[in-house]
Amino acid sequence: MGILFSLVNQSFPPKSNFSVNDIPDLTSQVIIVTGSNTGVGKETAKALLQHNAKVYIAARSEEKARAAIQDLKSETGKEAEFLRVDLADLPSIKRAAEEFAQKETQLHVLFNNGGVMVPSIEQLTAQKYDLQFGTNVLGHFYLTKLLLPMLLATATPDAPARVINTSSFMAHLVSSVDFNTVKESPKRKKVSTTKLYGQSKLGNVLFSNELARRYGEQNIVSVALNPGNIRTDIQRHIGGVVCEIMKNMLYPAPYGALTQLWAGTTDEGKRLGGKYLIPWARVGEANAAALDEAAARALWTWCEEQVAGV
Repeated sequence: MGILFSLVNQSFPPKSNFSVNDIPDLTSQVIIVTGSNTGVGKETAKALLQHNAKVYIAARSEEKARAAIQDLKSETGKEAEFLRVDLADLPSIKRAAEEFAQKETQLHVLFNNGGVMVPSIEQLTAQKYDLQFGTNVLGHFYLTKLLLPMLLATATPDAPARVINTSSFMAHLVSSVDFNTVKESPKRKKVSTTKLYGQSKLGNVLFSNELARRYGEQNIVSVALNPGNIRTDIQRHIGGVVCEIMKNMLYPAPYGALTQLWAGTTDEGKRLGGKYLIPWARVGEANAAALDEAAARALWTWCEEQVAGV
């Protein structure tokens, strides 16, 4: 009954009390949004630009990112910056962090927004991790790790730096991370891509909570959230009748940006460290599995081991 209530509560949320008009002036703030050449990330970047932030569009495809930057400039009058990063390739993430450090001395908010959903089981990252876990969890872990010194240097008690981690309701439907399925293996191929996606989204919440525990006292606000059931390019791997049915049940992309913008820009967001947020701009309850501190520590340790020596 708990899962059913949570599903209804998050899938059919009440009207939001927060709108993009409530975002304060963000002049002098430097913000990265991963996966922001399209969908929820692009809407997030748009709202940030409208409120005078310096925004980096962190994406794999320069062509698509440049097109998004041009769209955003025509809509906002402000020009975002491009940061090339492939979250499915660890050396690419390292190069992106190095490039960013050459251009900026501060980072106020990192939106770990990008992701991939239910690709074919054959698809892997460059280092042979499951594409969903490698991109959604390990890629964002490594990017955050590399940018953490700048986040810490930027943060103050009155103006904490923020890491906003996009999860999904699917995180509620799995009970643990099976590390035997996060790299290429016969066992991984026996697991449905839907379950692997849910596992990666649980990983997002576990990582977010552990980041909050480790760095909350150093003025790092880390939150995880379900952006809602949103119609974006992330459904591109879902075909046929299922995709058509889903489209009629999904909200437009601007709705999906609301909760993470609330967390990443407002005074209320400063006090949300370690919380799990739900549509639209509300504090909710995470899957009980996401509150397991031992599991969060185990995930963090595993991620550290994977990126050592990159």
